[in-house]
Amino acid sequence: MENPLRSFFQEELREAGCDEAGRGCYAGPVFAAAVILPQAFFHPLLNDSKQVAPEDRNELRVYIEANALAWAVARVDHDEIDRINILKASFKAMHLALDQLKLRPKLLLIDGNRFTKYKRVPHRCIVKGDATFASIAAASILAKTWRDEYMQTLHSEFPHYGWNSNKGYGTREHRDAIGKFGLCKYHRKSFNIDPAAAAQEELDFMD
Repeated sequence: MENPLRSFFQEELREAGCDEAGRGCYAGPVFAAAVILPQAFFHPLLNDSKQVAPEDRNELRVYIEANALAWAVARVDHDEIDRINILKASFKAMHLALDQLKLRPKLLLIDGNRFTKYKRVPHRCIVKGDATFASIAAASILAKTWRDEYMQTLHSEFPHYGWNSNKGYGTREHRDAIGKFGLCKYHRKSFNIDPAAAAQEELDFMD
């Protein structure tokens, strides 16, 4: 089966794809992943994590972690998000993931249109990069699956918010629970969360 994703941006420099998950959530950390793929890497299901069914994401996570040349996942928690803002926190999570890679990339492929330079490594920002390049798609899968798993653990502590299903996003269920129970220690206070906020947010930010 042919995969529409491009394998590499260029052929000479070792590339790492980077992406985050949870940027638009009301609660919990933002996660980011960095992935360096081998030349022959292929999986027919690999795509932007938003386009992949949850059970397929978990299959892909196992495959990516077993077959990538190097990969790493990092997170920045809700308190730091409130201190430095979610955009800076997303970039910091990417930097932390890059710090953990066992191989040093020579070029970074970043999903989105902005990034804070990492050390002296050149980067390319690519809008919808997770649906364009295999390494960014792989990073999106790892960031998403690791974050979803983490939100399951937070759900066990605060089950009434429904984080096992909404993962901290502003769904109607989550907003209704905030209206009933208020905010907990894992909510992002800097987001000025209004439980009556328009449901459009749910559509805008779902990973």
